[in-house]
Amino acid sequence: MKTLSRRTVLRGAGVSLALPWLEAMMPAAISKAAPLPTRMAFLYMPNGVNTSFWAPEGTGRDFKLSPTLQPLEDFKDRIIVPLNLWNQAAHDGDGHYVKESSILTSTRISKTLGEDLNSHGVSMDQLAAQKIGDQTPLPSLELGISPEATGVDLAVGYTRVYGCHIAWSSPTTPLAREINPRSVYERLFRATAPHGNASKQDALLLDRVLGEARDLRAQVGEADRRRIDEYVSIVRSLEQRTERTTAPGQLPWKPRVPLNSVPEPAEEPKDYAEHVRLMLDMIALAFQSDTTRISTFMFGNAVSNVSFRWLDGVSGSHHDMSHHSNDADKLRQYQLINKWYVAQYAYLLGKLRDAKEGESSVLDNSAIIFASALSDGNSHNMHKLPIVVAGKLNTGQSIVYPDDTPLANFWLSILNAIGTPADRFADSTGPLPGILTA
Repeated sequence: MKTLSRRTVLRGAGVSLALPWLEAMMPAAISKAAPLPTRMAFLYMPNGVNTSFWAPEGTGRDFKLSPTLQPLEDFKDRIIVPLNLWNQAAHDGDGHYVKESSILTSTRISKTLGEDLNSHGVSMDQLAAQKIGDQTPLPSLELGISPEATGVDLAVGYTRVYGCHIAWSSPTTPLAREINPRSVYERLFRATAPHGNASKQDALLLDRVLGEARDLRAQVGEADRRRIDEYVSIVRSLEQRTERTTAPGQLPWKPRVPLNSVPEPAEEPKDYAEHVRLMLDMIALAFQSDTTRISTFMFGNAVSNVSFRWLDGVSGSHHDMSHHSNDADKLRQYQLINKWYVAQYAYLLGKLRDAKEGESSVLDNSAIIFASALSDGNSHNMHKLPIVVAGKLNTGQSIVYPDDTPLANFWLSILNAIGTPADRFADSTGPLPGILTA
């Protein structure tokens, strides 16, 4: 077999494109033993579920998927459905924000109108990124669908910014999300450009944005200054991450597959369903190419009221249906929306399963989680949280844990599974039994 340099590039039309990682780039004696990267993605669904149709029938390995989980039938032996988890720190918070913004921190946020955001913890995805983020061009990738919301939800007295973020790099730093698929695609390419060039361009753009924000701040009233401060704090998180990509000592890296293996997305997705699929394609591309190993994706912000009138059998919007007041028809439509989201999760699992890595797949080397921070959206209940995880775990099970088992125990188990172990996380009491492979 011909041996290639890891610096080999394709040249044409004035563009240089690095080849994907190939076995030919490694000495034959060690190519078969090269460790495969482990990834983690978290997919967040807002507004909870119709609890009557969530939990599987049966436990252990002898279980039958519920109607809502039916889209996962092809992955039944690759998933775990853990039951009876909750985030105790957020149990008495009003409405959505306290529960949803803290789903990955297992903490309780500070009540604020916007000047002093504080999650009181680092999210588990960012703890993982702190340990393995230096091995890829992007330490992590935060994606969403809905734009940043500002202002205050007067019904509960919390800034709406909380409802737009689940990834926190520090207690006071929610990470900015990319919501445009083409921007994500371009960012993946820029991240893998010759060292420093694209990141310097990004830094210049961010400097310009921050400068314009400071100028605008001097021209507006107090309420608008508060909104601008919220925006600036989030943009600064991007600035810090851009600086990190140009820091000396970054490890050498090459993509494992060509980044142009996925067509460039359209400038504007035609509808919500296409938008979701394109963002999931970006996660699959980022993982398969090893541009990042950590990603979070929000199907919508907290209190998401996306219209599902296009979905067969649904005549209204998501948040409206979640406040069903036990109306039978609303509950039916609520369940159909839940099932659609599970089908999107199955779509991502399928793409990662089909992305081969030697004798395994990207899915085999990942932990891919789907969850909501509420169980019943009508009561904002956060006992018995709806969660599914697939990938590099002791899969093929529905596991019933004792009532009100700490969600943090689950996160601790996932951190251990992906090779970023921790002794403790938030209010954890120890890893959950049954999650990890022997």
